[in-house]
Amino acid sequence: MSKKRGLSLEEKREKMLQIFYESQDFFLLKELEKLGPRKGVITQSVKDVVQSLVDDDLVSKDKIGTSVYFWSLPSCAGNQMRNVYRKLESDVQSSKRRLAELADQCNALKKGREESDEREEALRNLKKVEEKYNELKDEMAEYADNDPAAFEAMKNAILVAHAAANRWTDNIFTLRQWCSNNFPEAKEQLEHMYQEVGITDDLDYLEMSSLGN
Repeated sequence: MSKKRGLSLEEKREKMLQIFYESQDFFLLKELEKLGPRKGVITQSVKDVVQSLVDDDLVSKDKIGTSVYFWSLPSCAGNQMRNVYRKLESDVQSSKRRLAELADQCNALKKGREESDEREEALRNLKKVEEKYNELKDEMAEYADNDPAAFEAMKNAILVAHAAANRWTDNIFTLRQWCSNNFPEAKEQLEHMYQEVGITDDLDYLEMSSLGN
């Protein structure tokens, strides 16, 4: 025979609520611990289950004298559900208003994209500098052993190109950070825009390999 499955927390909550609704009476915890097993809720679980119902305002709890009593009426649960519904409805309306605001901001960002000439020019310049840097490295490998003076001049040119490339990269990172700080709610739209203009996660500063002394 297969082992009987125990009740889930939600099922235990429902069973304990039935005790309150059927009797519409006030209970001490020790009384509930005796009644719980009759509904399939083991004694050791009753306290935690009842407390979870109290936390969700489905069961009321109050200290009278030296004793703590628990109670819950169907009408109280109905009121609680109506309060939850009203809160959820309010949250939905707030979310709709926020969505409309974000849509307006997104449209505003799209309208401003025609003013991104400087950013596109920076990317073009960065690409040219990277290409020139790679050309100079190849030439340096060919002539370094034959002409020390040419090697030194080539090395200096590479240093300049390297610094320029990283300066453009730094400008792009600065621009991205500025957009993130000023338009945090438009993160996805900005990321899409970066992808369109060629700014990907692979963009990084150029590392300078050893050129010798």
